[in-house]
Amino acid sequence: MSTVDRPSPTRPITAGIVTALVGFTSSFAVVLTGLHAVGATPSQAASGLLALSLTMGAACIILAWRYRMPITSAWSTPGAALLAAISAVDGGWPAAIGAFLVVAALILLTVLVPSLGALIAAIPPSIAQAMLAGVLLPLCIAPFAGIVTNPWGVVPVVLTWLVVTRIAPRWAVPAAFVTATVIVVAGIAASGTEVDPAVLVPAFTLTAPTFTVGSIVGIALPLFIVTMASQNVPGIAVMRSFGYEVPWRPAMLVTGIGTALGAPAGGHAINLAAISAALAAAPDAEPDPARRWIAGVSTGVSYIVLGGLSAVFAALVLLAPAAVIPAVAGLALFGAFGSAVQQAIDDPGERMPAVVTFLVAASGIALLGISAAFWALVAGLLVRGVLHLGR
Repeated sequence: MSTVDRPSPTRPITAGIVTALVGFTSSFAVVLTGLHAVGATPSQAASGLLALSLTMGAACIILAWRYRMPITSAWSTPGAALLAAISAVDGGWPAAIGAFLVVAALILLTVLVPSLGALIAAIPPSIAQAMLAGVLLPLCIAPFAGIVTNPWGVVPVVLTWLVVTRIAPRWAVPAAFVTATVIVVAGIAASGTEVDPAVLVPAFTLTAPTFTVGSIVGIALPLFIVTMASQNVPGIAVMRSFGYEVPWRPAMLVTGIGTALGAPAGGHAINLAAISAALAAAPDAEPDPARRWIAGVSTGVSYIVLGGLSAVFAALVLLAPAAVIPAVAGLALFGAFGSAVQQAIDDPGERMPAVVTFLVAASGIALLGISAAFWALVAGLLVRGVLHLGR
């Protein structure tokens, strides 16, 4: 074999590192925003980020190594956005932890009861995506509101994102985060703020769960539906497009156990990667499909390493000037929002139920202690049932 034909031992490893870097830096701000919104303290949110990084890293390594496929896991970014939209619930942070454990139980239940997965698949995609779009809307507005609130801090972030989107779209949000980091560090230096080194050390903060009707119906059910419909199902489709048939039940078993292990420390959910899955599974990662599994293992190891820096990332968010981090989080969700809107209104026959679902989710209303995301699903399905009755 010539030097040209010899496979590069570092190419899939590098692809895995890139996958982890893009996945982590593009959405960790969304995760922290969501955890803070449902009652986490800064240390609890940092613990959640650490737990998610370690569990999804382990899931990548286990699945890729066992099945010799570039299977990658990720935290549920749409789920984190859902938490940010839900805000605080009755019972506070312990009730949110209880909801995360219920999500883990539901994921594991799909392994034992395949019909549960079929039930989720039976929800019209237009309604599921409309709910997601409504949840994402307030977060996606943040960069524009931030320009008014803190132009000197937000405008450079938005401009960086725009320029890099033109040149290298994959790196647009990470580049915006780097710009935000420079702004945060410059602000710390200018103000003379002292940072306690202890807050930069990663640590688990465990919380005993409580289970309330409001958290189960208002957090767990929408989070489970969003995670399945917007992450796991598309993740399978992405892998299939590159010639890989991901084993469904083992994948749900690993991610369900990972979610259960991470929940007491603040991790809301892990799942199969969807968008970032292509970075490790595409030919660019490694020409030989049989060797791309190395990229999956490399992704997992890289996530674990990044988890060691979780407290540093959490501190940056805590010390950031007003509106800067929400702007980064909003920019990170533009792609997901656009895709959700397109799928919601793509079918003219499903458009009106989708519009109702979107508006209820975006309204943020909470009735009986249950979040708008749940009521959006109810409203959308009700309108759809009436309009389709007898047809």
